[in-house]
Amino acid sequence: MINQLRNDIQSRYELLTELIKQIEKKLKNYPEGRINVKHHQYGDYYYLVNSQTSEKYLHKEDLKLATELLQKSYLNKVLIASKKEVLALKRYLDCKPSTVAEEVFDTLSDGRKKLVKPIVPTDEQYVREWLAIPYTPKEFEEGTPVFPTRKGERVRSKSEMIIADRLLANGIPYKYECPILVKRKIIHPDFTLLRVSDRKILYLEHCGKADNPEYAEKRIVKRINDYNQAGIIQGDNLFLTFESSTTPFDVRVLDKMINQCFK
Repeated sequence: MINQLRNDIQSRYELLTELIKQIEKKLKNYPEGRINVKHHQYGDYYYLVNSQTSEKYLHKEDLKLATELLQKSYLNKVLIASKKEVLALKRYLDCKPSTVAEEVFDTLSDGRKKLVKPIVPTDEQYVREWLAIPYTPKEFEEGTPVFPTRKGERVRSKSEMIIADRLLANGIPYKYECPILVKRKIIHPDFTLLRVSDRKILYLEHCGKADNPEYAEKRIVKRINDYNQAGIIQGDNLFLTFESSTTPFDVRVLDKMINQCFK
């Protein structure tokens, strides 16, 4: 989690540094002067400020000048805000501690670790504790095909087996069909994920019969609507993969989700 924070700060610093360069380059091409905007009963009126006390009303044919000067004013404000933020970020990056609270436990000797209980669990401890929370998965009906994962679980389809194995290979902690309460009823999301970087719970549903009307209505439309009403929103903490009888499950889509959203 702390490594992700450091990376986010570094990325923000680099983004703003590049933005400052772009704005400073753009500002060289704008005309001199500034605009006062006054609102009257019938609309907005634009005045070119020639000095501290002199203003010139701009007619419609002069609005191009007003547009350029207002854009320049906006860019200057963005520039000032960006420089202030960059300065604050640089202070942090220049004097960030070599060890933060979450990392102190890892610096202890093995003898101390045996008797010390960390007040802030490390990512490894947090994952271990999260995975250790017991739950009762959805039961399998007799005759259901067996698809074993590398983790030793049984899932309901070849595609879910692939998903489970890809999550495991990428170090994404997950639980298969762990029950949750949605709209006063228990449902079993295909995969409940723990995004370790911010310790956020995510849900991944595989829609394996997307072209089956009955399945699409009950499993996709109704369930996704229930999720949304419960505050589990697509792209935030809910993610979907699909396949149909003519379009197979695309592992590349899953890999992009893993790399961009699950880590």
